[in-house]
Amino acid sequence: MTSTDDLAAELSALREQEARLHLKRFTFDEAWELGLGLVERGLEEELAITIDIRKGDQQVFHVALEGTTPDNDDWIERKVRTVRRFQTASLIVGRSYAAKGRDFNEATQLPFTEYVAHGGCVPIQVVGVGMVGTLTVSGLKQEDDHALAVEAIARLRAEGR
Repeated sequence: MTSTDDLAAELSALREQEARLHLKRFTFDEAWELGLGLVERGLEEELAITIDIRKGDQQVFHVALEGTTPDNDDWIERKVRTVRRFQTASLIVGRSYAAKGRDFNEATQLPFTEYVAHGGCVPIQVVGVGMVGTLTVSGLKQEDDHALAVEAIARLRAEGR
């Protein structure tokens, strides 16, 4: 069981991480590169993941790798709804409620069939604009889904995007 202090420290680190991930721009070309980078990594490491990228309300990239099921698509939809509603990573939302000792769906009265506070969906944010889309990974443990998404955006940012 994770202690309240551990959760508070993790939340602080997650929020700092998210604050460093703002991009200069986010175009369809960036979405393509972001998605392809994740597909390449997934294939190299034989990861059973589904990758979803949205720009605004438009799904601009979606790939399911070997070993995934339609259930991954369902998890993606629920994670995306959560990030759009709370404007922060789905893992941050989940850990925020856990730090208060509350169940996310019970506390918010949002149905589990439509919203989940499990890691794997991160906002795509542009400097001076705010959230312009989402990147979601589904198929691994929630912390690993989150880490893959964050690493992909960090890589794009490091390229000066």
